[in-house]
Amino acid sequence: MSEPAAFRQEGGAEPPPRIIVGISGASGAVYGVRALDQLKAAGIETHLIVTRSAHLTLAQELDMRPAEVAERASVCHNVQDIGASISSGSFRTLGMLIAPCSIRTMSEIASGVTSSLMSRAADVVLKERRKLVLMLRETPLHLGHLRTMTSLAEMGAILMPPVPAFYAKPRSLDEMVDHSVGRALDLFGIDSGKVERWKGMSADREASLKPGGGAS
Repeated sequence: MSEPAAFRQEGGAEPPPRIIVGISGASGAVYGVRALDQLKAAGIETHLIVTRSAHLTLAQELDMRPAEVAERASVCHNVQDIGASISSGSFRTLGMLIAPCSIRTMSEIASGVTSSLMSRAADVVLKERRKLVLMLRETPLHLGHLRTMTSLAEMGAILMPPVPAFYAKPRSLDEMVDHSVGRALDLFGIDSGKVERWKGMSADREASLKPGGGAS
């Protein structure tokens, strides 16, 4: 996969395409794990951050130990390591995906208070005008949540709750998760091969929707 020209270093050397992946403590840890798998298959270097709460969620939902998650990434950073490479804008990446993104993580990013590597890396991505995609996991949402989401959208972040695409007729939970993650990676220009692309309504279905076609 070719890297955008903007990523080319002086002298002709090019860093590999990289993405920061954050896994916060919200339910839906499988989205982050599956993102690591899809990015690895696509040949993308991944820099992983896992919050302490996320380790609990990973154990509860997936029976996964920290080491099992870390081995899926190219590099795993300690969430408290504010001096990590990804804390600087000079370390070039395609952006950052937080999957899942908790309300706490979202709110910390929106406030600009970077108390951990997770929020610091996200802040760097925003200031460098790179892609920040948040797979927000919460419902229902109150007005404070909505205002925070609006603030982040105004700052340049992309809010992408993992909404199932039923038009793809998923046959399993795995297919639903893979499709949602694949659509998130689409936002970085990465085709994971896991997205069932919409090809238009079938001729038979279109005929059934015409007057007298039998649609109720």
